[in-house]
Amino acid sequence: MAFELPKLKYAYDALEPHIDAKTMEIHHTKHHQGYTDKLNSAIEGTDMAGKTIENILINLEMDNKAVRNNGGGFYNHSLFWEVMNPEGKKELSGDLKAAIESAYKSVDAFKDEFSKAAATQFGSGWAWLCVQKGGKVEICSTPNQDNPLMPGVGCGGTPILGLDVWEHAYYLKYQNKRPDYISAFFNVINWSEVERRYAEAK
Repeated sequence: MAFELPKLKYAYDALEPHIDAKTMEIHHTKHHQGYTDKLNSAIEGTDMAGKTIENILINLEMDNKAVRNNGGGFYNHSLFWEVMNPEGKKELSGDLKAAIESAYKSVDAFKDEFSKAAATQFGSGWAWLCVQKGGKVEICSTPNQDNPLMPGVGCGGTPILGLDVWEHAYYLKYQNKRPDYISAFFNVINWSEVERRYAEAK
């Protein structure tokens, strides 16, 4: 079964003014569609065909650039759309809030650390909040379309929140002002989805 571009649960303009509709449309229909199509081509006829994207990435041969780049791009964007929603829960609570406060002392301090990871990722890449078995959380960043599921990327665990800092994610609205885009992202996080992922992964 080939991978398919996931449908968004909200309109392209729903994240305005924080993320503009034109960027969302291009990002979803061009960039994510491109990763989806190239991933399907890369795994067709291999033993990866029919496996989940998580299984593919966890067991990835990192020198397989086609699957590394396009499988990462498919997975990362699929998560990115899910953790944003204008109708979603705006504040952290429960076990995830407790884990974040245990690791980073406060929610504000966590936001500062996450923002720093996103702002200092050189060139294209992603910032992540990951969860280890047992519930400990960790912030990290990866270049290009790498993610924490892949072997040997320097941060492990299950990603439950990801921020795309490739220029295509923000340049139409924010140009070179990546920190403004990062700050805006916190206005559209759907914390109920992130908390659901945390409970599932810990």
